[in-house]
Amino acid sequence: MVYLKTEDEIDALRSANLLVSITLAELARVIEPGVTTKQLDTLAEQVIRDHGAVPTFKGFPNPYGPPFPASICTSVNETVVHGIPSENVTLKEGDIISVDCGTLLNGFCGDSCYTFRVGEVSPQVQRLLDVTKASLYKGIEKAIVGGKRLGDIGHAIQTHCERAGFGVVREFVGHGIGHEMHEDPQVPNYGKQGSGMALSNGLCIAIEPMITMGNPSIRMRPDRWTVDTQDGKPAAHFEHTIAIHDGKAEILSTFEEIEKIEEQKYGKASCD
Repeated sequence: MVYLKTEDEIDALRSANLLVSITLAELARVIEPGVTTKQLDTLAEQVIRDHGAVPTFKGFPNPYGPPFPASICTSVNETVVHGIPSENVTLKEGDIISVDCGTLLNGFCGDSCYTFRVGEVSPQVQRLLDVTKASLYKGIEKAIVGGKRLGDIGHAIQTHCERAGFGVVREFVGHGIGHEMHEDPQVPNYGKQGSGMALSNGLCIAIEPMITMGNPSIRMRPDRWTVDTQDGKPAAHFEHTIAIHDGKAEILSTFEEIEKIEEQKYGKASCD
């Protein structure tokens, strides 16, 4: 059942999502060769709890295995989603790492993801990051009231990424968000124009393209969480939570500070 939010509820969601953005920006400052994904997780949990919130990922149930053991997902290179932070995973020059983060603040959830460069990456990997991030915004552009449907969001993402020669993961999708991190409706990163649920004011959703450099087929590791590309090629993942009101989308999370930090480190990147 889809639960449309009031203005007060959207305000609460905005606060929870801005905290996710603050957390990701703090991680952006320290992501570099030699840092372990466990160190990133420790920092993220500290930032979240210092702001009076709870990391929603920690202890998140899994019907196929143990609960998620960490506060963030750290997915390196060929890992698409749900990578588990570890002292044994050390970032190296040329890696990419998507960090997915969730908070629960005053009864409402925040959820956002950003794929970071670790030092200098290859032009092919940079293009994957640029296209994936741009596809997120192309999907958000379709989140308007007045004839638009969920399928229009997915179609915009799919079209942009596949035209660039990249794969669109089908098994994992975006979602509604509110008191719970995952609510109805599901928000696929693929679809047909004019299909799916009509978009309405008060709809709050997380849009999160998961895009592969090669084949979109995936495999799950024995830990029952970590999902990799089958062909071992890199994947990128970007996510914003949005609210639709006054007929158009407001992005409740932000990449602004992250992008400032990355520009200081590496120079300005394009968004293809």
